[in-house]
Amino acid sequence: MTDPTGDPAAGEDPPLTRADARKAVDGSSAFHEHVRAARSEFESQIDRARTDFEHVNDRINERTGRPLLMATLIGVAVGALVLASLLFLKSLFLLFAIPVGLLAIFEFCRALQTAGRRVDVIPQLVAGGIIILSGFFLRGWTHWVITFACIAALIIWRILGQMVERDGRRYGDVLSDVLITAFVAIYVSFLASLTLVLLQQEQGQWWLLGMIAATVAADTGAYASGLAFGSHPMAPRISPKKTWEGFAGGALLTVVVAVLFGLFVLHIPWWAGLVFGLVILGCATVGDLGESMIKRDLGIKDMSSWLPGHGGVLDRLDSILPSAAGALAMYFLFFPLVTT
Repeated sequence: MTDPTGDPAAGEDPPLTRADARKAVDGSSAFHEHVRAARSEFESQIDRARTDFEHVNDRINERTGRPLLMATLIGVAVGALVLASLLFLKSLFLLFAIPVGLLAIFEFCRALQTAGRRVDVIPQLVAGGIIILSGFFLRGWTHWVITFACIAALIIWRILGQMVERDGRRYGDVLSDVLITAFVAIYVSFLASLTLVLLQQEQGQWWLLGMIAATVAADTGAYASGLAFGSHPMAPRISPKKTWEGFAGGALLTVVVAVLFGLFVLHIPWWAGLVFGLVILGCATVGDLGESMIKRDLGIKDMSSWLPGHGGVLDRLDSILPSAAGALAMYFLFFPLVTT
């Protein structure tokens, strides 16, 4: 096809010379080489970051004895469930409290049985369920009467069970079994029921949430501070990893959380929030050390392995159970000071 001017090449690009084609190929090769180099550098950076993270995480896990990432994820998930149940309809908390309480009873009984103690699992679960539920549905002294009756029934069951077995067990061992039977019901079932006694009070869900927040602050503050600054063991024969630096960090964070929560959620004076925080700190610390002493006596690291990174259910309730008693006492003491 010819151009009106008579130039057959008009309107078409001139053909590339060999030199221009070589330059185009070289330019494309250089671009692809640059992309490959950038991708290789990016992958190298990712590998280094992953290696550094794993190294730091391994050091933390070695020092604390637990996988930090898994423990954090599970803690956040459980916290979300508790928060949702308390914020929307406090009776929904029963759907969380009852299964958790029964699981704690079960794993404690199994740990005791592994250590050679005679503990009746099914009766403990039945009595525990009754005690825990009575904390929410029964008021006043009725809850205490039900608790006493369940403990007495468990003791009688254990004595009758030993009489039927007739295995020549020594008197001291039988007495220990009876005392441990009562201890399981008091330590797990009764203290767990106090969380529901607090829950069913007027505005009780906020006080229960405040207790949980202060307890978590005590554990988190102690964990972070002990990891960063811990060098002086607090109770080396009971829990070698706990330090005074960790306790100080937990105390500071607990007090701050309790005072702020008291002022803006519970609407109590700042000094009442301070007392509330100190009481919860004391209860949580005693509970944590107490369970560590029990596990050391049983020769185990965790009550179970149901919660990766945390151990067992009871390992997560060790600070909360005694704190429930302290929070309930603080409620009756400071609730008259609540301002609207």
